[in-house]
This record gives sequence, structure tokens and C-alpha cells, in this order.
Amino acid sequence: MSDYTDHDKKQDTHILHSMGYAQELERRLSAFSNFAVSFSIICILSGGINSLAQATSGAGGAAIGIGWPVGCFVSLVFAVAMAQISSAYPTAGGLYHWGSILGNRFTGWLTAWFNLLGLVTVLGAINVGTYYFFMGSLGTSYFGLTDTTTVRIVFLVVITGAQALVNHMGIGLTAKLTDFSGYLIFATAIALAVVCLLAAPSYEFSRLFTFANYSGETGGNVWPETSGAWVFLLGLLLPIYTITGYDASAHTSEETVKAAHSVPRGMVSSVLWSALFGYIMLCAFVLMLPNMEEAAKQGWNVFFWAMDSQVNIIVKDVLYFAIFVSQWLCGLATVTSVSRMIFAFSRDGGLPASKALAKVSPKFRTPVAAIWTGSILAVLFVWGSSLVSIGETPVYTIVVSCTVIFLFFSFAIPITLGLLAWGTSKWDKMGPWNLGEGMFKLFAILSILAMVLIFVLGIQPPNDWALYITVGFLVLTAIIWFGFENRRFKGPPIGEEVARRQAEIAAAEKAVGER
Repeated sequence: MSDYTDHDKKQDTHILHSMGYAQELERRLSAFSNFAVSFSIICILSGGINSLAQATSGAGGAAIGIGWPVGCFVSLVFAVAMAQISSAYPTAGGLYHWGSILGNRFTGWLTAWFNLLGLVTVLGAINVGTYYFFMGSLGTSYFGLTDTTTVRIVFLVVITGAQALVNHMGIGLTAKLTDFSGYLIFATAIALAVVCLLAAPSYEFSRLFTFANYSGETGGNVWPETSGAWVFLLGLLLPIYTITGYDASAHTSEETVKAAHSVPRGMVSSVLWSALFGYIMLCAFVLMLPNMEEAAKQGWNVFFWAMDSQVNIIVKDVLYFAIFVSQWLCGLATVTSVSRMIFAFSRDGGLPASKALAKVSPKFRTPVAAIWTGSILAVLFVWGSSLVSIGETPVYTIVVSCTVIFLFFSFAIPITLGLLAWGTSKWDKMGPWNLGEGMFKLFAILSILAMVLIFVLGIQPPNDWALYITVGFLVLTAIIWFGFENRRFKGPPIGEEVARRQAEIAAAEKAVGER
């Protein structure tokens, strides 16, 4: 990062100080590294493959050919609106601060809790997806493993522990691996697309725009039997679920050089490139399918069924290994994101044991306690929720369906507040990445409408229990806020509190060698 001058460093530090925070974390992420963190979490080789049946066992080829771009646009409107705010307020745990500064203590606290719940559960979901991909590709055939709760949890402990250890050892090592992940995802997605096209029995491009209805038994019961219009809309959850996690660019703001410029660009570009390469990869896969009706019947096993029947075994296993590594790196970047959110919220006393969770290692310049806490919570969530079922559906499956709702709700809160606060004393100064009032408000309104769509889709059968869990969490949140946090939680430093922190900032930076 030879172009990162002393002036740039002073500017980054000045912006952070102006919001009342010390430069405790180490700025080692370049603009590309900031992009790569979000791109790695989005990871089209994770959600795009593990959730593929939502399309192939739904509306068929049109769910990819038409549905993927539509769903990606839904994610893009959030990313663009958030980018505008991130340029003005580039701090770790960005969404929490945006919710507080543009609203009040309560809206910031609410944003933080929804984002944290979403991040912890999505970390568990990503690593469970990695487990099932490993079992379907290499684990059973080469290692003779059988899917049991014990095997699943041991696998999660090992890979999540490794992800936490890498994060523990410093943002420099994490950045190198996520940079590599960015290139690996690009290369593997293109390689998979080429292999699929070479293995395709014919190039029936019309199937990409042909609507079908494989709900019910014809689609392996991935979706309950419903109308063609509904099953197409439900298929939008594939791209919407896959193209998320770009808030990681904001969470790593305090470790990114020229953050006011780099963070919004990383956020938006990670969505655009993921959308493009994911579209190429998934369209090629649909073209490779020997028969759409047979593919729909495979349900969640459609990817392995198609690869086994169409692709050379050596080529297939090489691709499987590259995809597995990419999925592990996806989890690695997610640990980075969740730990920075825990650190930022704890820095202002928002969590139990906040002093410990907000502590930064002087040696590694990472929030060590936050890293391991987030990782342990993700494993405990998977273990506990896998043991309990509602009817025939494990609680894990139901809660994961809520993850998208929780995450996007945490995006929608500060965006909505920004829509109301633009030009007021709460937000009278924009960052260097500036859409202008008209464009920002357009994307903010689109984000609110998109949030309504995501909520409606997210609570449809077989995920109808997601409604009760979401409402229950809202009730629990209200009880905690009015019963405890309203009197205790002060929120981030604002106004005179920023000035009071100057001495504390100097001491904190000196402790980690920044001064």
C-alpha cells in the first residue's frame, strides 16, 4: 500500500477521532482487501451452490435466468444506500453507529442486536453449508464419514476454531487469505462455468427463460405445492440469501485505508461482481442439466447429481476441493465481520462483559475475546438448535430462514433513518462517496420496499414459523430494552461526549503502539 501516505493516515485517524474512538485496530486492509472481505462472505460458491434447489426445484430455469438478476438487484439497492452512509461514518460495526447517529440510542441498539443475531446465525449456517458440501463431495466417498450430530458438531468446532485462530493472529494474515479468496472465487466460478458448458448435452438457452412450477413432490418437496407466481418469488431467496454479507466492508472500516473512499466502493463492487460471476456460473449449470424435470426431482441434491452424471471424476474432485476451500474462507471472513460488530458494540457497553469483549490485543491488534465469543456462539447455536424440532422441522432450519430477515432489517433501519435525517443536524455532512440527495432517497425507498418483500417471502411455508420467531424476538427485545437497557445503555459518543474522550483516546492508542 505504497500509495497510503502519512496524510491519508492522519485523515483516517482524524475521522475516527471525530466520532470519539481511538485507532486501536490496525489499518492493513487495502481497497481490494476491503472488497475481498465482502466478496468472500457473499461467496457465490457457498450460497449459490448450497441453496441452488430453491431455484431448480422451484420455477426451474427462469428462476436463474430471470430470478437471479432480480434478486441481485434487491441486494444492490441496500448496498448502494448503505454505501452512502458508510462514506460519512466509516467505523467498525458501522450499522450500529449509523442507527445511533442518524436516530437515537434505541435505534442504534436495535440495529446492533438484529445485525449481531443475523451475523452469528449466518456464520453457523455458512459452516453447516460447508459441512454438507464436504460430506456430499468428499467426506462420504473418500473418508467414509456418516452424517450424525456428533460428526457435524466436531466438524464445525474444527473449521470454526481454525477460522477464529487465523483472525486471532492479526488482520494482516486474514487480509492475505481473503485476498486469495477473492481470486479463488473468481477463478473457480469461471472454471465451473467452462466445465458445465463443455459437459452440456446441448445449449438450450430458452430453458433460462422458461417458467415451470416444480413445487411439491415434482421438486422433491423443496417448496410446498403452490402457484407458479409464488414459487418464482420464493426462488428470489436464492440470490437474496447468497448476495448478503457486504456489510463486512463497513465492519472493517477501522482497518481499511482511505476508509471513506474504499468502504463504499468495496460494498457496492462486491455485490456487482458477485451478481455477474454468479449469473455466468449458474446459467452454465442450468444449461448442463440433462433434463429439467429430473433435476427438479433431485431437490437439495441437484448439484451433486448433475456433477456426478455429467463431469469427469478427476475434474469434478478438483472443482470440489476449490469450492470447499472457498467456503471455508467464506466462514473466515464472516468471523472477521461478526467479531468487529461485537467489538464495536461492546466498546460502548452494549453487551454483557463489554470491557473484555472490547479489549484489543496489543500484540495482534485484534479484538481477541470478540473473535472467539462470536465463533463459540455460532457453534453453540448450531448444536442447540439441531437438537430441537418444531413438528418435523429442526429449529435450526427455521432460525436460519430468519437470518435473512434479521440481517436485512438491520440494514433497513439506518437506511430509513438516513432517509429522514438527510440535511438535518443529524446528517448535514456527506462523505466523499456521494450519490446526491435524489439518488440516495430513491435507493432508500427501494430498500424499504425490498425489506417488505424479503419479510413476506421469508415467512412463507415451509418457513412459516419464521414469523413467530421474528415477532417473539421483537417482543423479547422490547422487554430487554424497557426493562434494562434503556436506563443503562448510553450509546456511542455524541456531542460533548466526543470531546471528553480525547484523553482516553490518547491512552488507548499509546497502549497498542499507535502513538
